[in-house]
Amino acid sequence: MTEAETLQSFTIENLPDLDVVVMGALELFEGAELPDTTVPFRRPLVIGSAGAETVGRILFNQSDAVFASESNFESAFDRVPEIDGAVLISASGGKHAVELARKLKERGLPAVLFTSNPEASAMEYFEAKAVRLFPKNREPYTYNTSTYLGMILADTGEKAGEIKRFIATHFADDLVPTLSSSTAFTFILPGEFAELRSMLRTKFDELFGPKLVGRFFTTEEVKHAKTVIADDNELFLNFTGRPLGQSKELALSLPERYAGALAATYFVVGLIQRSQPPYFKNNIVRYSEEASAIFGQSIEPIVD
Repeated sequence: MTEAETLQSFTIENLPDLDVVVMGALELFEGAELPDTTVPFRRPLVIGSAGAETVGRILFNQSDAVFASESNFESAFDRVPEIDGAVLISASGGKHAVELARKLKERGLPAVLFTSNPEASAMEYFEAKAVRLFPKNREPYTYNTSTYLGMILADTGEKAGEIKRFIATHFADDLVPTLSSSTAFTFILPGEFAELRSMLRTKFDELFGPKLVGRFFTTEEVKHAKTVIADDNELFLNFTGRPLGQSKELALSLPERYAGALAATYFVVGLIQRSQPPYFKNNIVRYSEEASAIFGQSIEPIVD
């Protein structure tokens, strides 16, 4: 059974780890047609929550964009009066995205929605031609792997099959025993992939909560007093090609562009997940019930 087939058939009793979801996403994108990521704005306001905000920074990092989250987007209009359009990025097109879309429409600002949900509630505030719908797989709630990876692939034009082969070549299952001996993990990333720090931090929070420590630095950032305190449980995952000289350090490789780097690092997080107790799987049903009450809408532990 391929990873893509696994994602179509898993249940709450056998939720897949993140590494399986990464490979399933790459299988999906080997043959998928992806929407255009260009927008007709000179200085767009790019809005997203958590991982979506970071994806916006990756997609529009070469433009004159203004970046914001649901917490501060309204103040952006006062700071930057030259904003001439908005890009709302939301995998689900629900939760905060609905209120954000409503407020953008009230302002009369032309806007584009990037989403992976063909039934997104936020769509009602956009013309059909202003919705960019990206393909996605069925995944556990919060994983958001095919959703965000598809958006970045659409922008960079990387080949999903090549990324898949890179991962299969460089990250073998025999890493799992090494990962199982640690409870603290420090990822060292090349400076050009600095935005991945936020996405990886979010993924660690979602999958491990307070059970495991996850730290994420760039090559230069780690030089600034990040290793003052040493601990035998800390494993350094170094993706830079330049050794740090730590006693527990793994030298790992990355593809050269953002989609590949995201897929590879998420895959390693999946191997960490596989090496540890099933914290996420034991808690996601309870969390989904709590989140449903908080947001006033049904949030399921599996997103179809």
